[in-house]
Amino acid sequence: MDLLTTWNPLGDKAKTIRDLDDNRTEAIDILFNLQLADPTANPARIVQKVLNQAFDLSLSLEECPDVSREIQEFI
Repeated sequence: MDLLTTWNPLGDKAKTIRDLDDNRTEAIDILFNLQLADPTANPARIVQKVLNQAFDLSLSLEECPDVSREIQEFI
């Protein structure tokens, strides 16, 4: 949650989203998908997919590898 909040891919839009709850739901979804993923799956793609779907963003794959590496350090 802290990594997503610090990274803040939503930018100023984060202030307008109700029940954001410090990205708790999205963090859980990312961790869940990483744990279920095939070992060869691209973690950045999982982060990209979860956040794009959750917030109707258009993050590119190139925007996600740094945070996905940090997230993987926790699992």
